[in-house]
Amino acid sequence: MVQTVAVIDYGSGNLHSVTKAIEHAGICRVIVTSDASSIRAADRVVLPGVGAMGDCMQGLKDRALDSVVLDLIGTKPLMGICVGMQILAKYGEESSGVQALGVFSGQITQFSKSMKTDVGASLKVPHMGWNEVIQQPHPMWSGIPDRTRFYFVHSYCYADASADCVIGRCEYGLPFAAALATQNVFAVQFHPEKSHDAGIHLYSNFLSWDGTC
Repeated sequence: MVQTVAVIDYGSGNLHSVTKAIEHAGICRVIVTSDASSIRAADRVVLPGVGAMGDCMQGLKDRALDSVVLDLIGTKPLMGICVGMQILAKYGEESSGVQALGVFSGQITQFSKSMKTDVGASLKVPHMGWNEVIQQPHPMWSGIPDRTRFYFVHSYCYADASADCVIGRCEYGLPFAAALATQNVFAVQFHPEKSHDAGIHLYSNFLSWDGTC
């Protein structure tokens, strides 16, 4: 039987690009939905997100999907993307402070606009473009070489890069978490759907991942 992947639609997220990338990654049925029963019935779930963290969190709450996401913890593979990763944290500085889902205990903080490179040049915010990810062992990295470059677009980050849940680290003015994992949850700050072959490979791994670390 063909497995179903639910991409959660809560009013924010690059839904079309994410859907097409997952479909390209392997045989599956992808549904874009805000229906709680459809999300719960799916074999795998993707939590996308673009824009402001506060707006994304409010979009989840307005559709009563915050509790649905939390109910998925420990049940089936769940993948967060960009702001979808950020709202899995406990708190974010953006939007005058955001109480998020708390799946990961850390905070989302803003990049300093005074950041410099090693030679003293100013670093632009947002962090936009390709950057390498230093991996920690996890099944989702299978077949993807360490320090593979992925595509980022963000002004806020999970800055506690030494936390136990961090399984991918990046540097842009400071070390930050590029990927987090706990139980059946894998989340990335970058955009796999914008990351060419490496991103498709990551989605392919998600389609076969059994949800364990």
